[in-house]
Amino acid sequence: MAAQSEVTAWRPRVPGVVEVFHAHFTEYAYPMHVHEAWTLLIVDDGAVRYDLDRHEHGTPHDTVSLLPPHVPHNGSAATPHGFRKRVLYLDGTLLADDLIGPAVDSPDLRDPVLRLRVGQLHTALARPGDELEADSRLTLIGDRLRAYLRPRTVTDVPRRDPALARRLRELLDERIVPGIALDEAAALVRAHPAHLVRSFSGAYGIAPHQYLMSRRVDRARRMLLEGRSPTEVAVATGFYDQSHLTRHFRKLVGVPPGRYRSSAR
Repeated sequence: MAAQSEVTAWRPRVPGVVEVFHAHFTEYAYPMHVHEAWTLLIVDDGAVRYDLDRHEHGTPHDTVSLLPPHVPHNGSAATPHGFRKRVLYLDGTLLADDLIGPAVDSPDLRDPVLRLRVGQLHTALARPGDELEADSRLTLIGDRLRAYLRPRTVTDVPRRDPALARRLRELLDERIVPGIALDEAAALVRAHPAHLVRSFSGAYGIAPHQYLMSRRVDRARRMLLEGRSPTEVAVATGFYDQSHLTRHFRKLVGVPPGRYRSSAR
């Protein structure tokens, strides 16, 4: 089989993410190298073997690999047909340097929930306009990674906070069209982002980004029934573009906005 290399890379508008990197390699092998950022890696097809701190590791499908910054590592295919991977490079705001040692000791995490969340984050990062979802998912992923690398104390146990959830709902209601970044919301209500997301989801049974999109779709429905075009409605209700509106509208209403508009009596 001829050697193949397929690469897609971009820098999303989500704090903490330096780069998103998707690649399919059949024969390419990485030499020993280092990164300034944390490397969060999942493999969708095939497997990768790598050396980190002179110890050999591997990445089966159910594994999430976290490679710390400044520590040399390499990488090559562990199967004849190569590997397909998705990588996030994260800066030090999500994971502090004191976690480098524990990450060197245990870089491969067998955690189906974490694996699923990382995959969902990649999906959100690929969709312009879904930055609040990506930011929320990244925050919970960071919290789960820190729980692996740093033993929890009694004070780390999640607790319900309905008053905090209500304050975030009020913020989202005030900013349905412009939206709000998770870090800004956390600063305004003086709460850790992960605790803020958990409190809201626990109180209302829905994530903050899902709540915001639901409110936007409600507004879009009213405007469409007034006869306004989907393009105009997308701008007026805070969606990135018409395709962004269509994706969420179809998910919540069951039909695309144009068809919904044409059904009006």
